Amino acid sequence: MGRVTTREKVLRIRGAASDDRADTLVVEEPLEIRFGGAPLTVTMRTPGDDFDLAAGFLASEGVLAGAEDLESIRYCAGATADGSNTYNVLDVAAAPHVPPPDTSLERNFYTTSSCGLCGKASIDAVRTAVRWDVAGDTLEVTPELLASLPDRLREAQRVFDRTGGLHAAGLFDTDGNLLCLREDVGRHNAVDKLVGWALRQGMLPLRNTVLMVSGRASFELVQKALMAGVPALAAVSAPSSLAVELAREHGLTLVGFLRGDSMNVYAGRNRITLETASPTPMAAPR
Repeated sequence: MGRVTTREKVLRIRGAASDDRADTLVVEEPLEIRFGGAPLTVTMRTPGDDFDLAAGFLASEGVLAGAEDLESIRYCAGATADGSNTYNVLDVAAAPHVPPPDTSLERNFYTTSSCGLCGKASIDAVRTAVRWDVAGDTLEVTPELLASLPDRLREAQRVFDRTGGLHAAGLFDTDGNLLCLREDVGRHNAVDKLVGWALRQGMLPLRNTVLMVSGRASFELVQKALMAGVPALAAVSAPSSLAVELAREHGLTLVGFLRGDSMNVYAGRNRITLETASPTPMAAPR
């Protein structure tokens, strides 16, 4: 397997003082995902949990729905001159009843660690058909439980402690227990790794769970949560307008700016159980 971190020499400057020292960096390498032997996509990712990443990506794209759809995942020979394995190419074999991905859409399957899948022909092409009824999920959570999740996520981030350069996605139950954590240089990859883990464990849809992410909540992350049947997504930073629109459209609870005991609920407020009185109505503009 490839390395998750590497050491590089840097010049460190602190005010008037400077010195040479080694710094730990998170590794970023390409991963080519093949489907049935045919090249499908290349994503930039942090090595590790690659099988989960591939399975989660295919679940997010609507190709796989559960463990019964997946036959095998294996590493292929790498692109080196001698044909040795770089662990940067893998092939996914689906069960016979699973149709191949739809390649008729005008899209660019190259993904980056920063923005996820790019080049979709239209917003309709991004709105992958949702398999699960998230709106009917009976999840209820308190603000106190939500407020505890960022610290619990941070405490479990082992690689972040050494590099400070990784996003994290954590899956929590209604008691705030961490069920799974995945890290990656790309926030969309971290979520795909988590979803892929759940798919391979036969856990989809992820009823009565909360997905916590360390960055912002983009449209794509909301889509991935919906495709996994997750009823609530919480982020430490802001959501996009399109993320809020998609969450409201499908009945997903979306929480942003989750920091300390402060948070904004952008969609699905019916799942947040408040012990205090109803929020004070906004004053009419003057």
